[in-house]
Amino acid sequence: MKNLTLPIRYGIVTSAILIAYFLILSLMGKHTNVFYSLFNGIITGFGIYETIKYTRIRQGKGFSYGSGFTAGITTGFVASLLFTIFFAFYATELNSHFLDELSKVWAKDYKNFQGIVFFTVAVMGFATTLVLTLSFMQLFKSSNNPKKL
Repeated sequence: MKNLTLPIRYGIVTSAILIAYFLILSLMGKHTNVFYSLFNGIITGFGIYETIKYTRIRQGKGFSYGSGFTAGITTGFVASLLFTIFFAFYATELNSHFLDELSKVWAKDYKNFQGIVFFTVAVMGFATTLVLTLSFMQLFKSSNNPKKL
């Protein structure tokens, strides 16, 4: 559990930044435009990158691909899970008309539209986490190639 404290902390901070970004968009009335959610990937990516970087610094020569991958995945999953919980709370309790505004066509056609949206938010976060962690680990892994003179 000691090895997961840094990724969990970074995950909480990353989710706080995601929530703050969403609330800022909400204040400007832009939170129903799904194109602004692309910036969520950048926020999540920064959190994952920093977690892997500091895990590598902390572990020094003991850093392995597995430890970096675990740190990145943990950070992203914690951030995605907390943001999804906030998103569900916001959409059901704080602004009950939000989902209707988000998609006027889909909301009428599907009975369980809320569940679909919450599931989509979670899956997008988890997929982003997996892809970004695998990408960043290419930067941080140690090379097995001999150095050329």
